[in-house]
Parts: sequence; structure tokens; C-alpha cells
Amino acid sequence: MKKFFNKRAVILLTAILAVVAFFSFKSSDSRTFQLAKNMEIFNAIVKELDMFYVDTIDPNKTLREGIDAMLMSLDPYTNYFPEEDQSELEQMIKGSYGGIGSMITYDVKRKRSVIAEPYEGMPAAQVGLRAGDILLTLDGKDLEGKTNAEVSEMLRGQVGTTFSLRVERPGVSKPIDFKIVRKSIQLPTVPYAGVVSGKTGYINLNSFSGNPSKEFKQAFLDLKSKGITSLVIDLRGNGGGLLDEAVEIVNFFVPRGKTIVVTKGKTKQAASVYKTLREPIDTEIPLVVLVNSGTASSSEILAGALQDLDRAVIVGNRTFGKGLVQIPRSLPYGGTLKVTTSKYYIPSGRCVQAIDYKHRNEDGSVGRIPDSLTNVFHTAAGRIVRDGGGVTPDIVVEQEKLPNILFYLANDNLIFNYATNYCRKHATIAPAEQFKLTDADYADFKAMVKAADFKYDQQSEKILKTLKEAAEFEGYMDGASAEFKALESKLAHNLDKDLNHFSKDIKNMISIEIIKRYYYQRGAIIEQLKDDNGLQEAVKVLANQGKYKEMLTVAAKK
Repeated sequence: MKKFFNKRAVILLTAILAVVAFFSFKSSDSRTFQLAKNMEIFNAIVKELDMFYVDTIDPNKTLREGIDAMLMSLDPYTNYFPEEDQSELEQMIKGSYGGIGSMITYDVKRKRSVIAEPYEGMPAAQVGLRAGDILLTLDGKDLEGKTNAEVSEMLRGQVGTTFSLRVERPGVSKPIDFKIVRKSIQLPTVPYAGVVSGKTGYINLNSFSGNPSKEFKQAFLDLKSKGITSLVIDLRGNGGGLLDEAVEIVNFFVPRGKTIVVTKGKTKQAASVYKTLREPIDTEIPLVVLVNSGTASSSEILAGALQDLDRAVIVGNRTFGKGLVQIPRSLPYGGTLKVTTSKYYIPSGRCVQAIDYKHRNEDGSVGRIPDSLTNVFHTAAGRIVRDGGGVTPDIVVEQEKLPNILFYLANDNLIFNYATNYCRKHATIAPAEQFKLTDADYADFKAMVKAADFKYDQQSEKILKTLKEAAEFEGYMDGASAEFKALESKLAHNLDKDLNHFSKDIKNMISIEIIKRYYYQRGAIIEQLKDDNGLQEAVKVLANQGKYKEMLTVAAKK
């Protein structure tokens, strides 16, 4: 009896302790309890679906979509990479991958991928692949109907492996076969550097992946050996990359020991201070940094730090506003979680993060932090700068709006196809600096567009249609029908008129497409710079050293 009583007492005591522990755990750490509770619920739901759902579920697909949705509710930069996607993450961090070194596009009519741009010095260019080549088979496998993503995955692979590629080349009667050896593709982070005006140097920095500081340093030293007395750094469209590479480039222009970036997060590991650690190359050369809405992350660190330290004049448009830092965390089964762990703060103490992902609207959407809620900070000289919205340039250059027709010409591959045909007829062209599309060339292009029965939408027609519907609904149409008819007549499609009116923008796009077939990315940049408002403003500022110095003083910013 005593033994039985003791056994019952132990069971009862255990149950009581479990209940007490449960409620103690719940009350003292409700957040931990909620995590455990919801993980258990999630696990149960997956098991129930697997057992009872009417169709057999694919666990990889279903759970991956659940993981991606969960991470997307946090921010766009926290991502999961399973073992099979590690090459994508490696490319993001190192800027390299195993492949042939070429961009591909998609021909909707042929349902096939097409070589869009072989990169200079890479396997695709070395074996003789050209822009416009239509991909037929890879190791005998027909590529018809496969998406660009699928074809890209097939083109990539382990460095040193060989595969066969059959293509159809416009103007050539029979398919062409290539044997290609995959190499480690490391795209240049400085695709072009040169002297653009007098003694003003120019460096185009397009990424912070890999080792851009090394390439930038070599380009800068080469320009200095040519006698430059000022420098333009072009960060437009640079989406960022490695934070410490941005700090390294800042260090080329500012003294040793300066604090450039401070990161702050929830954990001690997320808190870091990044200072300039080396002796600079040149602390006196006048600098202008070109930025736009595509300038993000590490690019904003470089531009923002040089602005905060009054070391450069920033020209262009407000930058993207990404002030978040991610690190990779290893997961089971070879996966990796790229997770946002902190925000970064540049020398003035401001954070450039423009979107508040924590405080979402009721529908889950997010928006930029309004200017009214941003805070004032000061540069080293006392100039006013603000947080919460990217880096605002010292000189704003209005972004040119491309005409609507240009979008449709590019989308229908008419510019691409014209460039392909042009290159068939011209074995060589003038150097990129001297090339110019002739009036006869443009006449040929217009004839090709007309022969293709090209159709496009006009925004003015759409707006007029909406206005007409509103007028009819509100009863104003009777008195305004004549005016509407007159306006419709004036806004009617006139392809000849539009091709002539927007010829400058269309010619520029055609010229870029042609030049990069011969001189690759470097040539395309040279062509773009021929009529670049941002660069012209930068050169203008650097030519007036009085204005340049004035802009970097406290009196320059009200």
C-alpha cells in the first residue's frame, strides 16, 4: 500500500510540476512559448496535410513556398538558399560562378533563348559565340520551350567541365556547333575607366562583389599616372555588395583612423565599427560621385561617407535607401540563411534605410519613410544631411524620361535584331569614341520597323480614353464631343512622326546595342557617356574649383 501510494504521489507530483513549469514558462517567457507553440502547430499542419490532403503534396515545394513567404514578410533581403542553390549565393558574395560568361535573352516567337551579350575574354566570346545566336541544343538536349532560367542553369556548371552547344546564326544556312569549357566567371567591377575631359578622370564601379577595391585602386593609379587632377566615380545602378570593400575604397581618399560605418543590431555580434586602417592614396584630389535610384547598399556607404566627411560632391538623384546588413548563417542539410542582422550608420550618424519593414500597412504593404519623419544630421563641416531616405545629392540632375515607343521597340527585339543584321554587314566599325549611326542607317531601321508591322500603345491615347469614359458617365459628352474628336485626331498613331520625333533616344539605344557587339561593355559605357547629363554636370563642377570648395562648406547647405 505504501509503495502504491508513493507511486501515485510521484505521478501526481510530476503532473503538478509539469503544469507549474508550463504556466511558469508561459508567464515568464511568453514570446518563447509562442514560438514553441506555433512551431508545434506548423509541424502538425504539415503532417495532417501529408496524410489527409486530397492530392499528394510535394514537401520540398510546399515547405519552400512557406519558408519564402515567411521571410518575405520580414524584408526582401532575408533569403533561404538550399544546398542546390549555394552557387547562386556564392555568386552574390564573390561575384563569380562557373559558366560561359554571357547574358541570354528570350525569343518569344521561337520559344528559345538567344545569346544577348557575350562578355569580353570569357568562354562564350573566346569560342566565337555572338549576340543573336539562337540556342538549339546543349549536349544534344533540345532547348525549345525552356525558360531563360532553365537554360542558364544548364549553361552553368563545375569549372573545367566541357559541353557541346549547337546554335542557329542569322544569315548562316546551317547550325553551328561549339565545344565550350566552363571557367570561373569573374565579371569586372570596373568595366571602364578613362580621362573624360581635360584632366578629369572617370571610373565606372558597377558592383561591390568580389574584390572591387583592388580593381578600383589599379584604375585610379593608372589615371593618376596620366596626370588627372580630378575624379568622377560613377555608382549609378550599382546595387552594392560587400560592406568592407566600400570602406576600403573610402580609405583611398580619407585619412587613416576615420570611422566610416557603425552597425547596430539585436545581438553583440551584430555590432561592429569599421574604420579606415591604411594610409590613403590621395586626400586632396577633388571628387564627384554620380548616383541614382539604383545606387544601393555598399554604394550608399561609399557615397554617403564621402558626403558626410565633406570629401566629395554628390551629383544625380536620391539613392535607393538600403541601410540593412545581411550575413550568411549555416543551416542543416547544406542550406544557408542570408539574414538581416543589423542596420548601418555612416559618419554623420545617419542610417539611409528608406523603407520601414517593421511597421507595415494593414494590407501588408510597405512604403518609404516620409520626409517629415526623417531626422537632421550634420557633415563634418556642419552641412545638413538627413536620414531615412537614401543619400540626397548635393546637385540634383533630372533623370531623362525615355519615350514610350522605345520600350516597345526594345520589347519586340527590333533594336536587338537590327543590331544583329548590322553586324552581319559590317566586319568592323570605328572605335567606340568615334562611332556614329548615320542617317542612312536609321532609315534602314525605320524601314525594318514598318515591315515588321510594329504596334505600340501611347499613354496619351489611354488617358484620353479614360477621360472620355468619365465625361460620358458624368453627362458632359454632348457638349464636348467635337473637342474630343479633334483631340483624338491629333493624338492618333503616327509611326513616322514618332520615329522622327524620338530619333535621338532611339539612335542612342541602337548605337549602344551595336557598339557592345564589337567593344563589349566598355564600348557601351563610352557610348552612353557621350551625351550624359550627370557626367556633364560633374565635369562642370570640377572645372570650377571655387564652386566645388564652396559646396563642401557649411554655408553651401541651408
